[in-house]
Amino acid sequence: MNPRRTRLLFLALVVGQLFLLASRVRDPDAPPSLLERTFLRFTAPLGGLVAAAGGAVAEAHAARRSRAELEAENRALREEVVELRRLRLRLSGLALEAEELARGSGLTVGSGFVLRPARVVYFDRDSQLRTLLLDVGARGARRDQAVLAETGVIGRIVEVSGRWAKVQLLTDRAAAAAVLLEDARRQGVLRGAGPGRLELDYVPRQVEVAVGERLVTAGIDGVYPRGLPVGVVTAVEPGSEMFHHITIAPAADFSNLGPVFLLEREQPPTELIDRESRGGR
Repeated sequence: MNPRRTRLLFLALVVGQLFLLASRVRDPDAPPSLLERTFLRFTAPLGGLVAAAGGAVAEAHAARRSRAELEAENRALREEVVELRRLRLRLSGLALEAEELARGSGLTVGSGFVLRPARVVYFDRDSQLRTLLLDVGARGARRDQAVLAETGVIGRIVEVSGRWAKVQLLTDRAAAAAVLLEDARRQGVLRGAGPGRLELDYVPRQVEVAVGERLVTAGIDGVYPRGLPVGVVTAVEPGSEMFHHITIAPAADFSNLGPVFLLEREQPPTELIDRESRGGR
């Protein structure tokens, strides 16, 4: 009910009660007249309705005020949740970066080499070349520099432009690397065979090769140092009269690349270089 109408009804009731009181003052002992009885009969329930309407109006006003306060509080909470989500993303990124650096420092690559983290900015999954683009930082990179994942060799750098470097993956059909069968101690040439597949060539048929045998780099191709994980033998079949046909599963998961690292040679101390240039004196 409109508050203005409520006030008007209340005023009418007050006026009516004053009229009844005035009529009783004239003759206090006289019984109520028909008009007075009729008026009381209709105005008494109306007074209750007016009081109830007034209470309802007050409750509605309080409810509106409470709703406005709740909406303001909800808006503040939503803004706080958004800010907390942004903070969580920033912290997650820092944690991932720290974890990648820690993993890279713990990856064994042999004496004289270090690993430098690089960031994958583009991965070509569609073309036959199967290449990826790295952000190598201000230090740059060099052609034929080896690139590793946490679990093994990914490929080598084929193009460099400032802080950007293009990597040819091992699975590229044009890629090749000299590798070594760990148990058989025989070398062969690893070639790309398409997405997620590798093949090993030039292993004589008289050499026993078992499924599950690991392959590592042989260190004779001038790109990859000796002993880096490359893959695992998944199938051995007769290829020709002289050589096996061997299928290899890559050590690195090319469908879900995580952190990647550039393999760099440690530079010898400057004082030793200067000493050699002076004839060892």
